[in-house]
Amino acid sequence: MPDTFSLPFQQVLDRITPHLPPYLRKIEPVHGRVRFEFAPFTGHEKEPVKPLSYYDDPRLNHVPESEDQAEHRIRTVARDVLDDLYQQASKRWQDAAYVAELRRVVRDAPERWRAYEREAKALEAAYAYLRTAEAAREWSAAISRLVDAQDRTRAAARYDERAADIADAQYRHLYADLGHTQAGYPEAKDWHIGDGFGGYFRDGLTAKVDRLLKEQEQHLAKVRRLSGTAH
Repeated sequence: MPDTFSLPFQQVLDRITPHLPPYLRKIEPVHGRVRFEFAPFTGHEKEPVKPLSYYDDPRLNHVPESEDQAEHRIRTVARDVLDDLYQQASKRWQDAAYVAELRRVVRDAPERWRAYEREAKALEAAYAYLRTAEAAREWSAAISRLVDAQDRTRAAARYDERAADIADAQYRHLYADLGHTQAGYPEAKDWHIGDGFGGYFRDGLTAKVDRLLKEQEQHLAKVRRLSGTAH
C-alpha cells in the first residue's frame, strides 16, 4: 500500500469505519501503512471475511481516475486498507484454528508416543542381543524375547490412531504457519505423523514398524540358512 498517507488518515478511516469488524481493537497509521490490533482468536469463530457491506458501499465502488482523480485515490486506498485488514485477520484466525484443532485431536498422543519409544528401545536391545555370544547359549529364549518385544512394539504403534487425526488436521490447516513448538507441542517434532486427509492415511508408524519387523525376520532367516543351523 505505497504512499497511503499522502491522504489524511481520517479521510480513509471515515470510508472504512462502517466495514470494520468487532474484533478490531485498534487501527492506526504507522510509517505510511496501517497497523491493526485484533482481539485474540480462539479458532472456533467463522473465518474473517470482508462483509457484504464492503461490496455494496457506493463510497467504495471503483471510480476511474480520469473521471475523478481525488475520489479514485481515496477509494483505492480505503479498499487496500480493508483488504490488508481482513488478510491479516484471516491469517491470525488460521493460526488459532490450527492450534484449536491440534489440541482437540492430540489427546493422549504424547503418552502413546512415549510408550512406543520405550518398546522400540526394548526391541532394539533384544535384536542387538542376538549378535552376542551369550545369545548363542540361549538362542530359543532370546528369540522368544525378541518376538515378545516385536509384539509389544507393534501394539504400541496404535499411536497411529492419533497420528491419523493429527495428519488430517495439518492437511486442513495448510495455511497456518505455526509449527508444533509454536502450537504448544514442541515434542511433536520427534513424532512420526504420516500423511492423511479426509479419512485417508498412509506411511504411519504401524507401516514403519511392520517394515522393521520384516527386515529383522528376513535377517534371522538368512542367518539360519547360511549358518546351517536349526536356530
